[in-house]
Amino acid sequence: MLDQATVRRVLERALSTGADFAEIFAEDRENTNLSYVDNKVDSINQGRVYGLGLRIIRGFEVIYAYTSDLSEKNLLDLATRAGQAFDGKAGQKTIEFKALPEGKLLPIKTKPGSVPLKQKLALLERGYKAALAYDAIISQAKVDYLDHTQHVLIANSEGLWTEDTRTRTRYMVSSVASVHDGMQTGYYGPGAGQGFEFFENHDVEEIAREASRIAKTMAHADYAPAGAMPVIMDNGFGGVLFHEACGHGLEAAFVSKKISVYTDKLGQQVASSLVTAIDDGTIPNGWGTLNIDDEGTPTQRNILIENGVLKSYLVDRLNGKRMGMASTGSSRRESYRYAPTSRMNNTFIDAGTSTREEIIKATPYGLYAKSMGGGSVDITTGAFNFAVMEGYLIEDGKITKPVRGASLIGTGLEVLQKIDMVGQELKLGQGMCGAGSGMIPANVGQPPLRISQLTVGGH
Repeated sequence: MLDQATVRRVLERALSTGADFAEIFAEDRENTNLSYVDNKVDSINQGRVYGLGLRIIRGFEVIYAYTSDLSEKNLLDLATRAGQAFDGKAGQKTIEFKALPEGKLLPIKTKPGSVPLKQKLALLERGYKAALAYDAIISQAKVDYLDHTQHVLIANSEGLWTEDTRTRTRYMVSSVASVHDGMQTGYYGPGAGQGFEFFENHDVEEIAREASRIAKTMAHADYAPAGAMPVIMDNGFGGVLFHEACGHGLEAAFVSKKISVYTDKLGQQVASSLVTAIDDGTIPNGWGTLNIDDEGTPTQRNILIENGVLKSYLVDRLNGKRMGMASTGSSRRESYRYAPTSRMNNTFIDAGTSTREEIIKATPYGLYAKSMGGGSVDITTGAFNFAVMEGYLIEDGKITKPVRGASLIGTGLEVLQKIDMVGQELKLGQGMCGAGSGMIPANVGQPPLRISQLTVGGH
């Protein structure tokens, strides 16, 4: 992508007006995004993202610049113009690079770029037909396919030189069931840090039928009751609540500015003793897995909360400097156009000891949230409001009937402290997380668990 001599000159030029640190993030990424709607291909987007971001730091001051012109002349000019923001004394530093060994967390069998477009489009048609064929109540369906392969080069003025290749593939189906009083939507969208071999273990017809099953079930559901009650959240994408309402508050971007409810709480009991929460960037072929983060630090398994006690934050280089803490391999960005900051990778509540059946049987009355939809959260307070995509009423320790229109309302700290049963079956779900450094793929997850009391919005 770039040779060491060119990168060395660019970094040395960036440091020449008194900066403490300089870093480049160069990217070459191929994307494919396909959609199938109304019994036809709706869109085909294939493209390439190619460019470089330059970050220069002095103390806690940061300059970030980027370009898609990777000629040496332009990069040196970029470094000169960016460095002029610092009016320090001219200096000279000689940089010697030391390369990191390549990681092995994202092995690929079949590169998506080697698969003909026709073969990918055939998968869309198969899923679309399966979604509509599930039941006559399914009136619409939309199928999306994406893959991308991103090669990055990260080098900095401390001598780091490292490269990585990240490949991801995902298949998503949305189904709509039409009834007399409106429409209900079902969605299912698995993904992984894999190539086209993803489809060896994921049947597109099964994905489509699951989306349609949810839509049909909710179309025939009664409206959910409202009020404070026990809530059982199923495994998998139920972990989005922890991700949004708690996980973001553990990111150093917020903690370092003291605007997180978890600021200065290391070593304190912030959750039920049944709760152990982890962010693990090293899960092989995980949707949010990286060999190295976007500052070039190897990812790791970070225990955030252990038996209810806050043990760690998610730390990037700059915010770690503010906090006096080392990076946890948690710095991420959407592309070279974004400066990196602390973000999650694969974040989940770890497995407990109860079975799903025991949790349900121990609940005389409540809501069973089988799958979650969208929502909103205030990072500074942890207050949230999340829609339940597929929900059921629990009566006398049994799941009785589906209910729709439910939402979960509360705060992250409240939820963590009121978890009183945690199941054994840990499962992860895939999503896209948006924040200050753009949209990134992230896994969320948990086993089935019970919140002893939570406000449910309904009818």
